[in-house]
Formats: sequence, C-alpha cells, structure tokens
Amino acid sequence: MKVEVVIWLIVFYFSFSACNFSNQKSKEPKTVWDTLEVTASAYNSLSWQTGAGGANITAWGDTLKTGLKAIAVSRDLIEKGLDHNTPVKIEGFDGVFLVKDKMHYRWKNKIDIYMDEDVEKARKFGRRKLKIYYEVPYSSISENKKSKNNSE
Repeated sequence: MKVEVVIWLIVFYFSFSACNFSNQKSKEPKTVWDTLEVTASAYNSLSWQTGAGGANITAWGDTLKTGLKAIAVSRDLIEKGLDHNTPVKIEGFDGVFLVKDKMHYRWKNKIDIYMDEDVEKARKFGRRKLKIYYEVPYSSISENKKSKNNSE
C-alpha cells in the first residue's frame, strides 16, 4: 500500500513539473506602442536655451551628445508613461528616440526634440502638432482600457 502511494505521488509530481504554466503568459506581449498627439518643438544643447551652466546635462542627469536621438517631455506626459528612457517614435522622423529630459512644469502635452547645436534646424522645425508612439508595459494599456470601458 505504501509503495503504491509513493509511486502515485512520484507520477503526480512529474506530470505537473513537465507542464510549463509560465509559457501561457509569454504569448502576451510585454510592451505595446501607445499613441498620443502632442505639440512638438525643437531644442539645442546651448546654455542660452537651457538656462543651465552645463547645457549638455538633462534634468535626469544624462549627457546630451551629438547624434543622440533624445526628447524632453512635459511633466504631465511622464504621468502618461513617457518616463526616463522610454522609447518614442515620432511622426515624420526615422528611428527611435529616448526620453532623456523633462521640461518646466508650465508646459503641457508637449515634447522638445533634441537637435544637437543646429539652431537653424531647430528654428526651421518650429512648432507643430504631431503624433508620437511610445512603448509602455502591456499591463498598463490593458488596465487603462478596462477602466475606460467600465466608466462608459
């Protein structure tokens, strides 16, 4: 009788240990790209624009370098998921930018695209509304959609 129970327990243990329950979750994407329309302008790493002695240092402490695809975001966008180092695709631009800087509290729904020290390029860009696509954890999108559906 004891031998039968031990055999049954061994079979039971190995049958469940062979199952990969975590594999079911891996089918869900870990991140998704959310969309937002923002006002965009451009900035340079020049002290007269940034108001800082170290014009190449961002509010998060990153160093801006020539060729870096970086943006600054208004602080209300941080609450929407555009936090430090969030990947961002910008309508009309190639490649992926990273959130490296944050703007003064007075700005809302706005990004600044880093354009090195090319003041003319920044002036030519001007200010415009455009769409951005930013990477967020999948769970935050599904939670936001659930809460929107429940409120409707």
